Amino acid sequence: MQSLELNPTPSILLVDDEKHIRLSAGQTLELAGYDVIALDSAEKALELINDEWSGVLVSDINMPGMDGLALLKRVQVIDPDLPVILITGHGDISMAVGAMRDGAYDFIEKPFSTDLLLDIVRRAVEKRALTIENRRLKLDLEAQSAPGPRIIGNTPNIQQLRRLVHTVADTPADILILAETGSGKDLLARYIHEHSRRRDKNFVAINCGAVPESLIESELFGHEKGAFTDAKSQRIGKFEHANGGTLFLDEIESMPLALQVKLLRVLEDRTIERLGSNQLIPLDIRVVAASKVDLKSQAERGDFREDLYYRLNVVRIEVPPLRERLDDIPLLFQHFAILASALYGREVLPLSAERMHSLVTHDWPGNVRELRNLAERYVLLGESCTFDFDNRPITENAEAGKMTLPEQVERFEKMLLQAELSRHGGSIKDTLVSLGLPRKTLYDKMKKYGLDKNDYKP
Repeated sequence: MQSLELNPTPSILLVDDEKHIRLSAGQTLELAGYDVIALDSAEKALELINDEWSGVLVSDINMPGMDGLALLKRVQVIDPDLPVILITGHGDISMAVGAMRDGAYDFIEKPFSTDLLLDIVRRAVEKRALTIENRRLKLDLEAQSAPGPRIIGNTPNIQQLRRLVHTVADTPADILILAETGSGKDLLARYIHEHSRRRDKNFVAINCGAVPESLIESELFGHEKGAFTDAKSQRIGKFEHANGGTLFLDEIESMPLALQVKLLRVLEDRTIERLGSNQLIPLDIRVVAASKVDLKSQAERGDFREDLYYRLNVVRIEVPPLRERLDDIPLLFQHFAILASALYGREVLPLSAERMHSLVTHDWPGNVRELRNLAERYVLLGESCTFDFDNRPITENAEAGKMTLPEQVERFEKMLLQAELSRHGGSIKDTLVSLGLPRKTLYDKMKKYGLDKNDYKP
């Protein structure tokens, strides 16, 4: 069976039982740059349509079996916003007008000109693209305005990460997070928990590298009274405490090899035994593991169990380091500064364009944690706060060094717009006055750089 996927080339599903219509209309649409799938029945079309498809449906009304009107009704159940263009025969105009009242996008009467077909399809494609974009923006807005941990940023790699997380968050699959130190692995794990059906149960985190090897087994599995010398009472372990919820195992690469065998058994069987007990305790948990190193390479060297790696690697989420998402820095800095302002009871002073420029040309070895610490220090100290990299030449930044002069000018212009929007709390009026720009010019530049005034509101 053919499948329909999101594609940068607009897709048209053409349904008509007359072969010459499929050939002529299909050729016209293909020559106009559309990706066309031509079918001879409504039933075949329904097998391919889903609510994530970004294309447009063009269908004849009079067909054997399921006709175009019945197809319209079925499609509206799947996605009421999907544009359906109906092809009518002579004398079916009243029927087509009724179909438009029932939700059809438009109709074309046979015989039709190629110009008319292309004009209606072009408008329908534009409408569909706008619908899909609005849905994406709504999801992003919900994600960025929801209470609790947030995935902040609008760069393409962060948008892709956000979409992946939303796809898997409410599934039972275990997850492996790979990220450098300071990239926010723990916040991402909590975000996954808060956006799953387990949100009302416990989120339990343990850093495998911070617990002594002699204690980690007891920490994870718990123990019975008398299980060992210092076991003076029963203890519930992290696995059992997380039952019904999420267990986050940070720095899993530090887990002793002997304990990795037991972890693998838990992941396979979803049961544990407390130390000193023979009773199996069933578990309903999701495990989110995180590592700052490549576990596959660790496994190849024998420093990590290969079978455990493959068991954890069902869903892998790689968090980009901050140096690969520099355009998100103004938004992140503003977010951290607002949090620090609430914590310390201090006003957030506007950041100068020069200092914002130094932020977006730094390579951030400490990642998001380094930026957050800097934002807190700036809120506490204001303009007297020193940036350790203030006087560093821009060419020292690896990414900036690869940029052409026009690219660096564009980055500076975008950064300046972000700084002023942030300083004025997203106010278009105040921003255009401070920058000395006409309203249309400001809007055009914001559109060019993908800036939304709502991202900068307090």
